[in-house]
Amino acid sequence: MRFEVNISILFKEHPFAERFAAAKDAGFSAVEFWWPSGENLGEIEAAIESSGVEVALFNFDAGDMAAGDRGLAGDPERYERFLENVPAALELAEKIGCRKLNALVGHELPGRREEQLELAAQNVRYAAGEAEKRGIGLTVEAVNTFENGAFLLHTTAQGMEFVRRVGRENVGFQYDVYHMQRMEGNLIANLRANIAGISHVQIADSPDRREPGTGEINFARVLAELEAAGYKGHVGLEYNPTGEDTLASLDWIPGASRSGDADLNSLGL
Repeated sequence: MRFEVNISILFKEHPFAERFAAAKDAGFSAVEFWWPSGENLGEIEAAIESSGVEVALFNFDAGDMAAGDRGLAGDPERYERFLENVPAALELAEKIGCRKLNALVGHELPGRREEQLELAAQNVRYAAGEAEKRGIGLTVEAVNTFENGAFLLHTTAQGMEFVRRVGRENVGFQYDVYHMQRMEGNLIANLRANIAGISHVQIADSPDRREPGTGEINFARVLAELEAAGYKGHVGLEYNPTGEDTLASLDWIPGASRSGDADLNSLGL
């Protein structure tokens, strides 16, 4: 099992371009991030190269996340912004060697759910076709509605059905343990039932989205189940650190398990 850190939510003690090196200094060989709105992409490319970290995944443009946006692909009024971002995101992915991008489909509008799902599928299908030409895969994820509003996909079943609707071999489901615990629980049963379609995993503890060990999820069991099921992808740490101290929030994962294959028995869970 390989852990990596989402530097859009961790290492906020540093300017964004410096977080790649901070993650490396903390012992991680890989990172992920949300679409870096407002950042200089050339500076990001340089920061990634100088730090030597792998980028396991990043998001397509999801709109103004700070203002509450959670994706554009299913938005009838703004989906063109998603389409415009596709070539830019794929170009960045190629330059930094990232082989996986995540697409957020956005919020449901009253009375327009089916229309939006079809629109989102059409747009993700287009992005997948462009990504396939470059040997890049895509993921879509389900997100909890408690903190994120009426997100179109908010259960494992909905996410997996959407992947089937898109119908492209290079599109998989991103299983976010935190979001799915908030929405439906039954983590191990759902992982067992859907592992073949899961291409990326993210974790945070519930209900406060803090580091593992601070909430109700039995991560020792969940991670052991992932490993037993043969999951070979990265596990992204996507949580808000307790006390806003990233390094302190990593005490549960010893340095030797932060880079390469982790020894689950060594984790403080």
